[in-house]
Amino acid sequence: MGEKEPAAQAVDRDDAVVYLEDHHVNANVDLAALRRKIDRRLLPYMFCCYVLQFLDKVMLNYAAVMGIKAQLHLKGNEFSNTASWFFIAYLIAEVPNVYFLQKVPAAKWLGGNVFFWGVAAAASAGAKDYKTLLAARIFLGIFEATIGPSLMLISSQYYTRSEQAPRFTFWYMGLGVAQILGGIISFAFQHVQHAQLEGWRIMFIVLGLITSIVGALTFFFIPRHPNQSKVAVGGRESRAPSTRVWSTKINIEQIGEALIDPQLWLITLTTILISVSSGVVTTYSATLIAGFGFTGPISALLNTPGGIVSIFFTLLVGYGIRKTSNRWAWNVLCTIPGIIGGGLMSFLPKSNTAGVLIGIYLVNAIVATLPILYQWTMANTAGHTKRAFASALVAGSFSVGNIIGPQTFQAKDAPDYRPAKIAVLATQAAAAFLSVVLFAYYFFVNRRRDEHKGHVDDGMVDETKWAGLTDKENPHFRYAY
Repeated sequence: MGEKEPAAQAVDRDDAVVYLEDHHVNANVDLAALRRKIDRRLLPYMFCCYVLQFLDKVMLNYAAVMGIKAQLHLKGNEFSNTASWFFIAYLIAEVPNVYFLQKVPAAKWLGGNVFFWGVAAAASAGAKDYKTLLAARIFLGIFEATIGPSLMLISSQYYTRSEQAPRFTFWYMGLGVAQILGGIISFAFQHVQHAQLEGWRIMFIVLGLITSIVGALTFFFIPRHPNQSKVAVGGRESRAPSTRVWSTKINIEQIGEALIDPQLWLITLTTILISVSSGVVTTYSATLIAGFGFTGPISALLNTPGGIVSIFFTLLVGYGIRKTSNRWAWNVLCTIPGIIGGGLMSFLPKSNTAGVLIGIYLVNAIVATLPILYQWTMANTAGHTKRAFASALVAGSFSVGNIIGPQTFQAKDAPDYRPAKIAVLATQAAAAFLSVVLFAYYFFVNRRRDEHKGHVDDGMVDETKWAGLTDKENPHFRYAY
């Protein structure tokens, strides 16, 4: 699809500019104070939602060392299948997500889904066998599917491109916090004695109720969109993200453009490769640790250092991107510990407990690549329909990787699961290569646009950012790499 001049798309006006024109908003605001107000209003809810989405998902990991397999009489690959079907449901649900995120404000859609996935998480406590557990996990996957796209869209609506990276880092850091909390929570519930319910069932109920409460608070306290936020309306030129704020109109042409956009498919494939290891961490890290002969409570606690590694690398890349950009290089950097970790897990003898544990912990560094990919997608995709589609596509590719990850753990490979460990190493190396390919693609596209249209500055971007153009249609758009 060829590039169009901004005037060609003037009819497709952003709802935010209509609001600003109708209300004659004063752009003379203290931007630093405005950012702080927006942060206080949004980030706590976004962070809590991301903590809980990982906790509710990873509790199955900890339940594995709390006796769920024996108590539900799970056989063969049934445990792996419950993990994979969560992400299959997650993937399927991304299709309607594209529609609903275009028609329903992302904050409201997020809050409602968080409430209902809390219900699904609590319902997991009532599982009596493989089929009932599978049903609960499928509903959990359906409702959790919106977390990535919704948080990406909310971040891109309220923040400029330069402001988005640290905010993505903040809410995504909830994953590492959840890893630490998950180990501690599992340890605590494994010490529940003489209760009518098993510890893992009580754990599911408690976390599900907490999640539903947070979902209700998110629904009622995050504004529908920036136009209706008293703290977010600052001015047309000073606060606008370069990728458009809000529109309820579904633009089929933008979906068509997304389907043939090379950058989105490169990001999608990179996310799939990264997420294979993420699936391993989410579902089987506690099982791998228990394989050394540790008890269930100790296995849960020994899983917590992985969260520390995750937080460290998430903060590192967030700071690095803020200071130097070079997202591709930071993506590659985070795959290196994953490659090393995969190698240690794969090739060290099982007797070297410390070395293999270090390998398991190092693999957690790769989760820091996902906020890079999320933010990269939002920074380089313009046009509301295209952004909604792109966010769902990347979130869906995350699901694909997590479907593949648990399936690399086959019952016949127990207890070492060497093929799964080698898969971690190989997929991380491939993701690093594709990050370099993405850099090359963005570099040459930007250079070609500079040659045809001349060098672009921020002022030129500001003139067209409200026009509803996609990144392909806007000749002044430059890709971040």
